[in-house]
Amino acid sequence: MKSWASGSTDHRLAPIMPLVRRTLLGIGVVSAFLNVLLLAGSLYMMLVYDLVIPGRSIPTLIGLLLMVVAAYVFQGLLDAVRGQLLVHLASNVDSQLEAKAHDLVVTLARLYPAQDPAQPIRDIDQVRGFLGGAGPTALVDLPWVLFFVAVLFLLHPWLGVTVLAGAAVLIALTLLTDRVTQSTMAEIVRLNRERQQAIDTSRRHAEAIHAMGMQDQLKSIWRTANGAYRNAQVNLSARASLLVTAGRIFRLFLQSGVLTVGTLLVLSGKASGGVIFASSILSSRALAPIESAIANWRGFVAARQSWQRLGDIMSFDGERRPQQLLPLPSQSLAAEALTLAPPGSSEPTVRGVSFLAYAGEAVAVLGPSGSGKSTLLRGLAGGLPPVSGDVRLDGATMTQWSRDRLGRDIGYLPQNVELLPGTIAENIARFDPAASADLVLTAAEQAGVTGMIQALPEGYSTQVGIDGRRLSGGQRQRIALARALYGAPFLILLDEPNANLDADGEAALINAIRGVKARGGIVVLVAHRPSVLVAVDNVLALRDGKAVSYGPQRVVLLEKT
Repeated sequence: MKSWASGSTDHRLAPIMPLVRRTLLGIGVVSAFLNVLLLAGSLYMMLVYDLVIPGRSIPTLIGLLLMVVAAYVFQGLLDAVRGQLLVHLASNVDSQLEAKAHDLVVTLARLYPAQDPAQPIRDIDQVRGFLGGAGPTALVDLPWVLFFVAVLFLLHPWLGVTVLAGAAVLIALTLLTDRVTQSTMAEIVRLNRERQQAIDTSRRHAEAIHAMGMQDQLKSIWRTANGAYRNAQVNLSARASLLVTAGRIFRLFLQSGVLTVGTLLVLSGKASGGVIFASSILSSRALAPIESAIANWRGFVAARQSWQRLGDIMSFDGERRPQQLLPLPSQSLAAEALTLAPPGSSEPTVRGVSFLAYAGEAVAVLGPSGSGKSTLLRGLAGGLPPVSGDVRLDGATMTQWSRDRLGRDIGYLPQNVELLPGTIAENIARFDPAASADLVLTAAEQAGVTGMIQALPEGYSTQVGIDGRRLSGGQRQRIALARALYGAPFLILLDEPNANLDADGEAALINAIRGVKARGGIVVLVAHRPSVLVAVDNVLALRDGKAVSYGPQRVVLLEKT
C-alpha cells in the first residue's frame, strides 16, 4: 500500500502561501529600514572621532548623540514589530492547518498504523516554533550582508575585500552545517517515531505486560529505541556545536583582522582614524546574520523537513470527497466484488465479496476465525478503502457523501470497543455538542441500557475514563451499542456485539436489532454465538475471505450443517 509520504504534485499548503508571502513581504520591508538604521552606530563612532574630537565641539557631539539615540529607538520599535509579525505568522499557520492536521491523524492511524499518525502535529509545532523564533530574522537579514560589505567598500576597497572573504568562509560553514544536519535530522525523526511507538506499546498494554511478567523485555526494547535516538541527538548536537563554535571564533578573528587592516590604512594615510571604529562595527554587523544563521540552522533544517512532510501529507487524497447533493440513504446496501486489505498490508483478506441487503433487513456474517469478517465490516463502515470493488448505499458509492454527513447515518460497534474519555451521555451522543437529552435517552432505551446506567452513582454523567476503563467489558459494549444506535442511523454495523454480554444484554441486543429493522434500517452483524441469529433475515458465509453462500438464514444455516 502506498505510503502517505510518497509525495504529490497537489500541494495542499498552497491556500496558506499568500498569507505567508504577505507576511514575509512585510517583514522584508521592516528589515530593510532596520538594517539601514543599523548604520547609525558606526557612523556615530566615525563622526565623533573624525569631527567632534578634532573640533572639540560639544554641541556637535550632543546633536550626533540625539540622532543616534533616535535611530536606536526606531531600531528597537522595528525589531519589536518584526518579532510580532513572525509570532502572528506562526500562529496563523498553526490555525490554518490545525483542523486538517487532526483529520489526518485520524486517517493515518486508520490506514497506516505502522507509521506515526501524530507526526503532522509535531511537524506543525516545529514549523510554528521556528517561525516564532530567531531563525527567520537571521535568514531575512542574510541578503543585507552584501549591503554592509558595499558600505565597507566605500570606506576602502581593502576593508570590503577582507570582510567579503570572511563572509565567504562563514557561508561555507553554513552550507557544511546544512549538509551535516539535513540527513541526520531525517534519521532523528525516524528514531523518535520508533521511540514513541515503543513507549506507547508499553502504555497501552500495561496490564498484560504486568500480568505476564514482560516488563524486562519491553524495557529492553524501549532502552534500545531511546538509546539510538539519544545517540543520534548527541552526535548531531556535537557536530552542530563544533560548527557554531568554529563560526564564532572565525568571526572574532575576522573582526581583529578588519581592525588590523583599518589600522594599516590609517598609518599609510589612506583612511581617517574614525574608519577603524566604523569598519569594526560594520564588519560585525555584516557577519552577524551569517553567524546567527549557523546557530539556527538546525532549527531551519528541521522546520524545512517538517514543511516538506506537511506538503506531502496534505496532498494525501485518501479522504477527498466530491460535494454531492444526495439525500441520506434509506433503501439498500450493496457490496460489489468488494476486495479489502488490512492497513499496511498488500495481501487482501476479503476477496470479491458481493451481497445486497434492503431496508428492514438484518444480515449475519458467519465464518471461522481469520475469514475476513471484521475486515468486511470495517470496509462497509468506510474505515478501509477498497482495493477493488465498491460499497454502495442506494446505488451511490460511499465517497459521494462527505464523511461527516454520512457518518451520522452509520452506527458502528467495532470488535475492540474503546469509549472516549468523557461522560456516558457524551459517548452515546458521539460528543455532539448540540445533542438533545431525548435522543440520548432514546438510544439508551433502544440498547436496553437505561437501567444499567441509572444504577451507576452518577448515571449518565459517569466518567468512563480512558478507553472506558472505569467500566466493565459488558458495560462498555452496551454503551457502545447505544452510541451506534444514536440518531436512528440507517446502517448499523455490529462486530461481535454479544461477546461480553450476559443473558439480559443479549435479549436487549436482539430487541435493538428488531427495532432497527422495524423502522426501516439495515443491520449487518458478526456473531460467533448463535443466539442472536433469531433476529436476522439473511446470512453471509465467508471462508478464506470469500463469500461461499448468501441467502435466507434457514437455508444458509441448513447448508452449513
